Amino acid sequence: MSKIVTELSIENLQKIIFENGAVTLSDEVKGSISGCFDFLKAFSSNKIIYGINTGFGPMAQYRVDEEYLSQLQYNIIRSHSTGAGEPLPDLYVRAAMVARLGTLVQARSGVHPELVELLVEFINRSIYPFIPEHGSVGASGDLVQLAHIALALIGEGKVHYKGEWRQAADVLQENGLQPFKIHIREGLSVTNGTSVMSGIGFVNVTYAKRLLDLAVLASVWINEITEAYDDGFSDALNRMKKQTGQLEIAKQMRESAKGSKLLQKRENKLYTNVDPDEKIFKHRIQSCYSLRCVPQILGPVYEQIMNTQTVVVNEINSVCDNPVVDPVSRNVYHGGNFHGDYIAFEMDKLKIAVTKLTMLIERQLNYLCNDRINDILPPFVNLGVLGLNYGLQAAQFTATSTTAENQTLSMPNYIHSIPNNNDNQDIVSMGTNSALITKKVIDNAFQVITIQFMALAQATDCLKMEESLSPKSREMHRRIRSFFPVLVEDRTLYEDVERIKSYLTDICQL
Repeated sequence: MSKIVTELSIENLQKIIFENGAVTLSDEVKGSISGCFDFLKAFSSNKIIYGINTGFGPMAQYRVDEEYLSQLQYNIIRSHSTGAGEPLPDLYVRAAMVARLGTLVQARSGVHPELVELLVEFINRSIYPFIPEHGSVGASGDLVQLAHIALALIGEGKVHYKGEWRQAADVLQENGLQPFKIHIREGLSVTNGTSVMSGIGFVNVTYAKRLLDLAVLASVWINEITEAYDDGFSDALNRMKKQTGQLEIAKQMRESAKGSKLLQKRENKLYTNVDPDEKIFKHRIQSCYSLRCVPQILGPVYEQIMNTQTVVVNEINSVCDNPVVDPVSRNVYHGGNFHGDYIAFEMDKLKIAVTKLTMLIERQLNYLCNDRINDILPPFVNLGVLGLNYGLQAAQFTATSTTAENQTLSMPNYIHSIPNNNDNQDIVSMGTNSALITKKVIDNAFQVITIQFMALAQATDCLKMEESLSPKSREMHRRIRSFFPVLVEDRTLYEDVERIKSYLTDICQL
């Protein structure tokens, strides 16, 4: 069980989100949340504070009478539950709730402790509010999608529970939980902020890290299949370029290549015992860029993934609503911490990085499929009868078209802003749109790398190289073959693709 203090670590986030780890609040956090609520209750008397006794957004110029203050909070939840489109999958809803918890435990929102405790119950009991994919412009954060979470917390709307869509009120009753009752400003506190885009962002960056690990392994494996020279990822060469990511990828490649009997040493083949009569070299002196330049191509991808992770985790552990209640300075501050530009920018950069990774993998796949380029394999790594059978010819179509879609989706969203809300929200982040598009780009990338691993397995068996591979490549070959038997006679492959992809995307494996 993860005890929440004032900061959620990467390890805690991964355990809670991906492994359904339980959450408990520390006594310190509980005390801080109670203290903040008590301060706001006393401080707000005889003062005008946005969202407590005023309307919301451009309606803030209208004062709300005392008798309607509780209704005001319910109104923002109900009126903003207007999302459209497909519901977010449970994993992303869980991540959004955890991200919202990350804000509330900072004890700067002025909410009643009962609200935070009920949110913890939702996480621990895997009660997932219905959150449509569309509705957020990323400022004031994710108003619409967070309103759908708040709607479930007050016992309205629907939730996904144990694989079924049910009324929130029924699920709460079944679990012995009471719908939350508004105290001061909980309606606004739950709906205002960047938690949905941040939750999706954390899932995205976790999957992007997995993709990068797989891409490094695939890149070593294809270099083994082609019996390439290993100096392209040597420490000496890569240390001459002062780029952190390049050094890290080269290091990872060397680790993955340990024990390989296939990679060649240039000093053994070309620098000693040279045949002076050999005019045309049968073995390639240098591999093509998609095999030789992996550290230079994936290095910036690595750096971007790490930077995105830092920004997303910082956002999850930030106070991201408005106004902010500060019992330390005894004040309530009005500002724009709900603005999603940090997440929007990072998601756009991340999807560009993942698309470049996808392009590298697609080119490596093409190398394996094109016999006129590789000179060692049959067309489309076809182990059947050429002309009668087709190997991975059509599977390459899927990889190529999916890569092309990623290239189109990589247009930045960060630079798109449409003023709305009576021009109160005159420049917005579109952060959740960016996060959702990045989610699609990552899913596409897994499809492409799945087909790449199918081709690597075919090539390995065609050349009878399995026992000469590095232990890491050999183990992946074994695992891929457990889902994807050797392809000789033509058969449908879409189920093989889905099985392998499901295995590769399982964060709790490998």
